[in-house]
Amino acid sequence: MRNIIIILSVFIIASCGTTTNSRYAMRHDKAPTRLPTADEIIDITPKYEPYSRGGNKDYTVRGISYRVMKSAVGYTQEGNASWYGSKFHGHLTSNGEIYNMYTLSAAHKNLPLPSFVKVTNLNNGKTITVRVNDRGPFHHDRIIDLSYGAAHRLDMLKSGTTRVSIEVLTFTNNRSPLTSPVIAIEIKKNCLVQLAAISNKINARQKINQLTVIHQVSGQLEQAGQLYRMQLGPLDNYQQCQAILNKVTLNYPKAFIKTI
Repeated sequence: MRNIIIILSVFIIASCGTTTNSRYAMRHDKAPTRLPTADEIIDITPKYEPYSRGGNKDYTVRGISYRVMKSAVGYTQEGNASWYGSKFHGHLTSNGEIYNMYTLSAAHKNLPLPSFVKVTNLNNGKTITVRVNDRGPFHHDRIIDLSYGAAHRLDMLKSGTTRVSIEVLTFTNNRSPLTSPVIAIEIKKNCLVQLAAISNKINARQKINQLTVIHQVSGQLEQAGQLYRMQLGPLDNYQQCQAILNKVTLNYPKAFIKTI
């Protein structure tokens, strides 16, 4: 009887170990043994979808906090894209779906889930639309993690990463596309983006200097009593200001466009 109990105990412990580590059975991600089929990477049709119940709260990974955008209307971004494959295939995505590396999906740190995003490979001009349903990539120098199938369509599997631009495609709840989420005509010739107002002039100057380098625009401080308003610009037109606003909103949620 004692031997039976010992055997059962060993079996239970072994089973728990397997269950706990099953998601990480593959230590490093890798490509699958085959390429996606034509049916698997067929173009997807963007449409209105309500945001999922899962994956849309602010979160922390490796000690870094990330804020999920409440709205992505007009959002654009440029940076490096990577791809992820076999290690995560068949496991849950951040919004509770099953990750299929052969379809056209993606992960983003801040976009609402799900979101439809137009991705352009800036090295070869190839463009696809992906459905964002996961979180990542958690590297400071990457903006989006593409599925294996999406990376195949963009011809970036060999390089591993590539420079891309992304544009969120937004629809209203009556399924009408918001084809021009940003004002399409230049109704304001000059404007700037005001980020915040703080009382420490030295800190304000340091921050605005950093942001002018990051976003490649001019910047300035505007004194208002005991406060110093941090501003990016002036810029030539409203579209440029809106593009900058989209990029800084995550760190400066109260930022706004100020016309001159």
